[in-house]
Amino acid sequence: MDRPAAVSYRVEAMRVEHISVVSAIERRCFTQPWPQNAYRREIQSNKMAHYFVARRFEGEASPDPEPPFGPMTQEQGLRGRLSRLFGGGREEPVGPALEAELHSIIGYAGLWLMTDEAHITTIAVDPDYQGNGIGELLLLALIDRAQQIGAHWLTLEVRVTNRVAQALYEKYTFKEMGLRRRYYSDNGEDAIVMWTDPIESDTFQEAVRANRERLARKLGQI
Repeated sequence: MDRPAAVSYRVEAMRVEHISVVSAIERRCFTQPWPQNAYRREIQSNKMAHYFVARRFEGEASPDPEPPFGPMTQEQGLRGRLSRLFGGGREEPVGPALEAELHSIIGYAGLWLMTDEAHITTIAVDPDYQGNGIGELLLLALIDRAQQIGAHWLTLEVRVTNRVAQALYEKYTFKEMGLRRRYYSDNGEDAIVMWTDPIESDTFQEAVRANRERLARKLGQI
C-alpha cells in the first residue's frame, strides 16, 4: 500500500503577486471581503502593516529550510523596506514557478503596529483546509512578528458568535476586555475586543512555547 504523501506548511510574507489568491480565499470566508486594491495598499503603502500567507507543500519539504515562524533576518527586513521605497511591489509574470506558488497558498493573516500595540486585522484559512491548525500557524507568525517589531500587547476584534476563534485566542492569553456594539455591518453583530497578557510576561511566553510545541506535533513538524 502506498504511503500518503508528506505534507508540510510554511508562513511567509505576503507579496503583491499573492493578492489574487488571497482575495479568492477572502471571498470564501467573509460576507464583506476587502477589495484587492485594499491589500495592495496595505502591502505597498501602509508602514504599520505586516501581512503573511500560509503555504502547503505536498510530497516534498518546503523549499526554504527556515522554520515557518522564525525570526525575521536583517536582510529580510532591509529587503522589504527597499522594496517599498523603490517600487518592488510590481507583479511578476505568472510563469510555472509562480503559478505553483499561488496554488500552494491556503490562508493569510495580518496586523498593524499602533504605538506598542499589535492589532490583528485579519486571519483566514481556505475552508477546504480549516480545522487543521493553519489558523493557529498564522497566529503564531503574527505573534512572532509582534515581538520582532517591539509590540507589548496583541489585540483584535472577533464576532461574539465565533466561539471557535475565541477558543484559539484564549489559548494565547487573549481575554475579553470590551464589546463593540453592531461592529459588523453585514448583520449588525457585536464584536468582542480581546487583549493578550503583556508579550514579555511569563504567562504569555509560556503559553506561546507550549502551544507552539503542540501545534508542531499536530502538523508533524517535529
